[in-house]
Amino acid sequence: MIISGTLMLPGSPSTVRLAPGWIATDHDHIAQVHESESRTTDIDLGGDDCLIFPGFIDTHLHLPQFDSIGQDNLPLLQWLDEIIFPAESRWENPDYARSMTQRVAHQLLSHGTTSIAAYATVHAHSAQITLDLLADLGFAGCVGHVLMDRNAPDFLLKPATQLIDEAAAAKPKGRLTPAITPRFAISCTPDLLEGAGQLASKFPWPIQTHLAETVPECLLIAELFNNTPYTQVYDQFNLLTEKTILAHGIWLDQNDHALIKSRNAIIAHCPTANEFLRAGTMNRADTLVSGVKLSLGSDVAGGPDRSMVRVARAMIDAAKAVNTQTPPSAAQCFWQITQSNADILNLPTTGTIKAGNFADLLVIKPDIPWQDSPNPLSTLLYAWDDRWLKATIIQGQLRYQAE
Repeated sequence: MIISGTLMLPGSPSTVRLAPGWIATDHDHIAQVHESESRTTDIDLGGDDCLIFPGFIDTHLHLPQFDSIGQDNLPLLQWLDEIIFPAESRWENPDYARSMTQRVAHQLLSHGTTSIAAYATVHAHSAQITLDLLADLGFAGCVGHVLMDRNAPDFLLKPATQLIDEAAAAKPKGRLTPAITPRFAISCTPDLLEGAGQLASKFPWPIQTHLAETVPECLLIAELFNNTPYTQVYDQFNLLTEKTILAHGIWLDQNDHALIKSRNAIIAHCPTANEFLRAGTMNRADTLVSGVKLSLGSDVAGGPDRSMVRVARAMIDAAKAVNTQTPPSAAQCFWQITQSNADILNLPTTGTIKAGNFADLLVIKPDIPWQDSPNPLSTLLYAWDDRWLKATIIQGQLRYQAE
């Protein structure tokens, strides 16, 4: 396949740049990248008026929650009880889980997301169905069977031993692995957290959970764990590692940051969700200064935006709201949702347009004169319209094409 247009390529550290050129794919990989005038003959996709980006990467989202977007005006814990837990209970039916996963996959593809760190539900069979289906479509990353044995409705709770056995039986497929996924410490007994830590030492899979999203959540953690600091709760159960993605991480102090840094764990910044649920606003600059690594996630359905470009723009808004330092640039934002998030998920052969990488590519055709802008990437970020996405390719296969 020959794809031509203006390519998004690696720039200086932590940025991207635009350059005319064309790409040749060979089966599932990028075979050639030519940085020159875009090719005008014998092309399969693209053209002079098109942009060719790497697929976008979302490091925190909940697949069963896509139908719950926009359920507003509830604090986190009440929102979980009244909206999210009932929605997740429907995944007890594997046929429902399969059908919804197919719909969600289409939504991800139509917004340009090709790699994910995703939560399923407590239903192990449905979680495996979801992982297998997304793997068959070529998605990369991880899908986690959620672990919960307290502080949730009875219809979503299982004994810790059963949950650990089910999680251990999960199988990777294609470019997707299982993830060890204790939902958050509120919904896990010490026995379950201990079992999850043992799984983490046995399997090379990512660990994903939530940390310090809201103040009431942090207060409840103190009650449940004898005033042990939230971050230390995970650490004492061997769940704070270089494989760990901690969603949110808003209400943390210097000691928390130092511990997370020492364990080389990652915080997944979720600015759209934090705003929607009025959880608070992460101080991104201070977190980075502390040496903690950050990724970016949509956190659907806490986050109402499925588009990672909109989530990236919200990262700028959050930075402006809490810090007088220079917020991230558009070039840094596009780097974050491609190469940087790929690095976080340990996906070295995606997130960047270069020969040898998987051909996870987006064909974008804006309807604005972005070429005339003094800063085309900034113009594209702020004017972004998901209808510009004309094709999504995963592993060299056309998986979405706009009508």
